[in-house]
Amino acid sequence: MHNRINELFSRKSHHILSVYFTAGYPRLEDTVPIIELLEQNGVDLVEIGMPFSDPTADGPVIQKSSDSALKNGMSLEVLFHQLENIRERVSIPLLLMGYVNPVLQYGVERFCRQCRQSGIDGIILPDLPPQEYLTHFRPFFEENNLHHIFLITPQSSEARIRELDALGSGFLYMVSSASTTGATKKAEEFSHEYFTRVEKLGLQNPRLIGFGISDKSTFEKACKYAPGAIIGSAFVKALGQPLPLEQTIGKFVKEIKE
Repeated sequence: MHNRINELFSRKSHHILSVYFTAGYPRLEDTVPIIELLEQNGVDLVEIGMPFSDPTADGPVIQKSSDSALKNGMSLEVLFHQLENIRERVSIPLLLMGYVNPVLQYGVERFCRQCRQSGIDGIILPDLPPQEYLTHFRPFFEENNLHHIFLITPQSSEARIRELDALGSGFLYMVSSASTTGATKKAEEFSHEYFTRVEKLGLQNPRLIGFGISDKSTFEKACKYAPGAIIGSAFVKALGQPLPLEQTIGKFVKEIKE
């Protein structure tokens, strides 16, 4: 399987910046403008969060954005409608990230088909068990050229990491710690042992580090151990400011990249 995610990693091997935001937040109609502005400001990859009513792995910032997005009227139906012509405007890789429940309610085959039609390149479903993915999801993912990105944590054994590396594609989402998203983490607190241990495994998929990446310092630190990193809660928090999106996004990305 080959798509924009593979092209990104074959073209760029360091300081890949991936940014997560919740679809439909701060306003329902902000989804596409945020994606466009992220690309215009030099972000390499965008993770679009599918809001869910019970986001257990998320910290308060993303939980709040999820609640707001649902109140704004966001749903998978609305999101796919918003993304209908996104590929006429944006060329960077796009992923959908969220919980498996809304996908099951929507219908897995239908969901994958809509992803392909919208130009989505990959999916991250942290609460989808590998065995479930293998038996009920993978055929539809492969049919629609969608990468499935698995998460690994400091608690993951070598056997588990190798299993997820073999099963997933695109890249591995390397969780920096076992806490929820947005937990603040000083750069020096990152687990050097964990990062180097995984690095030595010689995995087939590249890695991006997420959870606790919030500024230039933590981004740079993560990039010492992986081709890039993912920023989520800090960006979602910035979007909550009462400023024009252009200003908020331009300033946020510039501070990370420069």
